[in-house]
Amino acid sequence: MSKIKNIGLIAITLISFMKLSAQQKTSDQKLPNIIFILTDDLGYGDIGVFFQNQRKLEGKPYHQTPQLDKMAREGMMLTRHYVPAPVCAPSRASLLLGVHQGHAEVRNNQFDKALPDNHNMATVLKEAGYATAIVGKYGLQGTEGNSPGTWEAYPTKRGFDYFFGYVRHRDGHNHYPAHEAPERPPVELYSGTEEISDQLNGCYTTDLFTAMAKKWITEHRNNHAGQPFFMYLAYNTPHAGLQVASTPYPSGGGLNGGVKWLGKTGKYINTVTDTIDNYIHPDYNHSDWPDVQKRTASMIRRIDDGIGDVLQLLDDLGINEETVVIFTSDNGPHHESYGYGDYTPTFFDSYGPLDGTKRDTWEGGIRVPTIVRWPNQVPEDSQNDTPSAFYDWLPTFAQLAHVPAPAVTDGVSLLPLLTGKGSGRQGKVYVEYTVNGETPSYEAFHESHKGQKRGEMQVLFLDGYKGIRYNISSADDDFRIYDTRKDPGEENNLAGSNIYYKDLQKKLKRNVLQLRRPNLTAPRPYDSVPVPSVPVEGKLKNGLRYQLFNVTTPWVPDVSSLRHKADRKGTVEGVNTAVGKETENMVIAYEGYLSVPATGEYTFHFKTNGGAILRLHDATIIDADKGYKPGTAIQSTALLEEGYHPFKLVFKSGTDSEPDIRLTWSGSNFQEKIMNQHFFY
Repeated sequence: MSKIKNIGLIAITLISFMKLSAQQKTSDQKLPNIIFILTDDLGYGDIGVFFQNQRKLEGKPYHQTPQLDKMAREGMMLTRHYVPAPVCAPSRASLLLGVHQGHAEVRNNQFDKALPDNHNMATVLKEAGYATAIVGKYGLQGTEGNSPGTWEAYPTKRGFDYFFGYVRHRDGHNHYPAHEAPERPPVELYSGTEEISDQLNGCYTTDLFTAMAKKWITEHRNNHAGQPFFMYLAYNTPHAGLQVASTPYPSGGGLNGGVKWLGKTGKYINTVTDTIDNYIHPDYNHSDWPDVQKRTASMIRRIDDGIGDVLQLLDDLGINEETVVIFTSDNGPHHESYGYGDYTPTFFDSYGPLDGTKRDTWEGGIRVPTIVRWPNQVPEDSQNDTPSAFYDWLPTFAQLAHVPAPAVTDGVSLLPLLTGKGSGRQGKVYVEYTVNGETPSYEAFHESHKGQKRGEMQVLFLDGYKGIRYNISSADDDFRIYDTRKDPGEENNLAGSNIYYKDLQKKLKRNVLQLRRPNLTAPRPYDSVPVPSVPVEGKLKNGLRYQLFNVTTPWVPDVSSLRHKADRKGTVEGVNTAVGKETENMVIAYEGYLSVPATGEYTFHFKTNGGAILRLHDATIIDADKGYKPGTAIQSTALLEEGYHPFKLVFKSGTDSEPDIRLTWSGSNFQEKIMNQHFFY
C-alpha cells in the first residue's frame, strides 16, 4: 500500500512540475501589447529625423519633433514604407484588412464605405486574446445609417471592444468637436455608443484622443494586467482645418503629467480654457512665417507632445518593454486649410526629398514616415529601407500574437525585418488609385512630374525597382521605372535604357494583372485584359503538391505563418481531402499549375464543409473563410490567358463532418466539370 502511495506522490509531483513548466513557458512567451499610432496627412518630410533636422542644418525654416526623434533613437525607422493608396479611406481600409487595393472593397475616394466583415487587425488580435480599442478617426462605418446601431460597420461590429472618436470621415476635419469650425458642418463624436460632442467644450482632438488613450491603457493595466491590448490611436491631425490648441502642452507626461482625463462636462480634459484655437508654439512664433505655416508646425508639435506623453505612460506603468509602438501616417501631405487662408506643403517641404503630395503615387504621396519602437527587441537607432506596406502589419501582429496570419492577407510579417531574428518572405508593394487633377507644379519637383495628369495610377515594386504609371488608358501603357533607393526623387527613368529594363517592363505589365481582381465600384482600364499565363520549364506531371498540417486554427491560415512544419507532404491527383482523412484538425495546402486550354472567361464553382482560400497567381479567386456558411455553393469568374497559371488552395476542415471539397470549373467551350485532369506540378 505504501508503494502505491509513493507512486501516487511521485505522479502528483511530476504533474505539478509539468504544470509549473508549462506556466513558466507561457510567462516567458507573454504576448506584447501593440499601439498603432496613425496620423492624418502627415508628410514624409514632416518628422525631424526624416527631413526637418536636415533643413535646420541648411538654415531653412524647419519645425521640430523631439519626441518622435527620441522614439526613432530608441527604435527603427522604416524609410521606404508605403501606403496602399494616397488618400485616407482606402489606405485605412487596406491597413485594417491586411489586403492591397487590388483586393480591397474600399477603393479610390469611397469615404465612409463600410469596412467589409472580414478578418482585420482587431478581429485577429481579439481571437488571440487581446483587448482591442480604437481612439480617434474611423471613417469606414458604411454610408447607410446614422447611429452606432444602424451603421453596418461601426468599430464595435468589426472587432473593437471599445471606440472613442469620430465615426464619419468629414467630422474628422474639425478639431474642436463642440465648436463651429470655418467652412465645416457640425460634427458628432462618440464614446462607445453615446454621442458626446456637446459635452466637449474647449476640447482639442489631439489632446482629447491622447487623454482617452492614456485613460484606457491605464484602466486596462489596472484591471486586466494579464491581458495584452491593442490600441489603434488614429489622430485626425494635422489634416484639414488648421486649428491649433488653446494652451501650452502640460508639463511632464504619463501618469503624473501631460494631458489628463477629467471627464466632466465642459472640462473633459485638463487643457480646456475659456478660449480655443489660439496657441502657437513659441518655437514657431516667428513674425516672418505665414500664419498657416505657424499653425501647421504647432499642430505637428502637438502630436509629438502627445506621443511622448503616451510613451512616458508605458514607462510609468512598467509595460515599456512589453509594448510595441508603431508610428506612421495614412498618406502624403495635404493642401487644405478650411478657412485659414491659402496653404501648401512647400514652406517646410513636407514631402521631404520626394516629389508628390496627397493623391499622387509619386513617392511623396505614398511613402510615409514610420517608426517602430520595442525595447530590447527592435534595435535602437536603426533604419531599414526594405520596401514594405500597410497591409504587412496584420500578419506582423498575428505573428506577435502567436496565431497564424489569415490566408486572405496580401501582406508578410515584418517581424524578422524589425528584430533581425528568423527569416521572412519578400513582400509586395502595390498601389492603384484614380482621381482627377494633376501633380502640383512646385518648384522643388522634377520637370517630368510637374502638372502630370493623374487619372488612373498604378505602382508595383518588382525586383527592387518601382514601376509607376499615370493617367493609364490601357494595359499596354508603359511604366516609368525608378530605383527609389538611390533616386528617391524619381528623376532618372530607367525604362527602356537597356535589355534588363525592357524585360522588367514586360514583367511589370504581366504582374499587375496577376495579383489583383477587378471591382465593379472602381473600374480600371485593364480590367478586361486576360490574366497572363506563365512559362513553365521542364516536364510536368499530373497532380498537385500538398502539405498537410494537423493543427487547430481559428481561420484558413497562411501556411507559411504556421508555427510548425507540415505533418505530411506529397502529391495528389486533384483537390480532395482523402490524404488527411484520419487527421482531426486538418489544414491542407495544395499547389501546382492550372492548365487553361484557351483564352477566355472561366467560372470556378466551389463548395466545402470547411473553409478555403483559392488563389491563381497572387489573386484571390475564392474566399470561403470568414462569414462562409459550410455547404454553400459559391462561384467566381476570371478572364485567363491560355497556358499555365500558378494555383494555390488552402483548406481548413470543419468540426461537424468528414472533410469534403468540391471544386469544378466551366468555360465558354465546356460545361461544368471537375478540374483534376487540368492540374500539374
